[in-house]
Amino acid sequence: MNAASRVVHVAVGILADATGAILIARRPDHVHQGGLWEFPGGKVEVDETVERALVRELREELGITVQAAAPLMQVHHAYSDQTVLLDVWRVTVYHGEPQGRENQPLAWVLPAKLADFAFPAADAPIIQCVVKPHPLG
Repeated sequence: MNAASRVVHVAVGILADATGAILIARRPDHVHQGGLWEFPGGKVEVDETVERALVRELREELGITVQAAAPLMQVHHAYSDQTVLLDVWRVTVYHGEPQGRENQPLAWVLPAKLADFAFPAADAPIIQCVVKPHPLG
């Protein structure tokens, strides 16, 4: 199996504040797609559900406890060195104030301003999804 055929499964959380701003985090420079901004989340472990991975990763990375979340979309994206499967969830209820527990910078950004930040290519469909209005919530 070559590197590009390896699939990295990632649970991604979309968190919005009362103003509609979306939480993003800057990736460390030394990792894949380093230095770019992303939506919080992390790898799904073997024998772990996506929802459990989301809860675990947001607790580890942000120090929050997810209380309610719903699947939003899936994104498959092939980079030259690996393929990612992003399972994106809208986090609707959580306890705690998000903090960069891994020393990652965080920013609350209005959807219309997300284009001002550099994201990995795999995140483009997510940005399109959160920027367009959702009349049904």
